[in-house]
Amino acid sequence: MSQNRKFEITDARGGAAFAVRVVTRAVATEIVGTQEDGALKVRLVASPAGDPAANEELINLLAQKLEVDKKRIEIVAGAGSREKMISVEGISTADVESKLGGQKAEE
Repeated sequence: MSQNRKFEITDARGGAAFAVRVVTRAVATEIVGTQEDGALKVRLVASPAGDPAANEELINLLAQKLEVDKKRIEIVAGAGSREKMISVEGISTADVESKLGGQKAEE
């Protein structure tokens, strides 16, 4: 698998899909911004990144920021790793970009 792949928010199953890179053991749970590869960088208090508690924390944060029910958010790939693919039903890519994107994350 190439480490140079370009992550982008794409339309999927009547919703949107996007990549997230998780940093754990943070002081606060927060969305840091978008990295150069397009992945959304998120800091979580829970650890490790593949732990069910960390995944739940991520889903709760995204549901709050996107203003959707957490049942509409699914980790479709990478549930056990730092790099995850997220699918959100019933939301447009434009909504995801306006609610989550915009700022570049520091590396």
